[in-house]
Amino acid sequence: VQLQASGGGLVQPGGSLRLSCAASGVALEFYPTGWFRQVPGKEREGISCISSDGTTVYADSLKGQFTISRDNAQNTVYLQMNSLKFEDTAVYYCTTDRKWGPNCIPDVIFESRGYGMDYWGKGTLVTVSS
Repeated sequence: VQLQASGGGLVQPGGSLRLSCAASGVALEFYPTGWFRQVPGKEREGISCISSDGTTVYADSLKGQFTISRDNAQNTVYLQMNSLKFEDTAVYYCTTDRKWGPNCIPDVIFESRGYGMDYWGKGTLVTVSS
């Protein structure tokens, strides 16, 4: 199983980016896929997760700013990020797991910060700067 996160880059405050998480070796449509981010020196933060049936969950602080979606034909999950702020600067990671069934488990995403998820992409850097 491999996950490849891409789409990061330099963006001005207020700008938008769309991150992609392309998978091989696993069909993302059958499993939960999450996005996380991490700033050096800080703990990993859960952003969002999409379940097999398309149900989504978000961190309260990011609702309305970020949107997760999935293209089953492309076996890719996206994270649309709008109204970006300096504090959104981080390395963004995608992850999926096959052992807990098809649905996102909010405690795993937000309380456990993704620990236990089996497969992780290498991350893509998002820098918000003027």
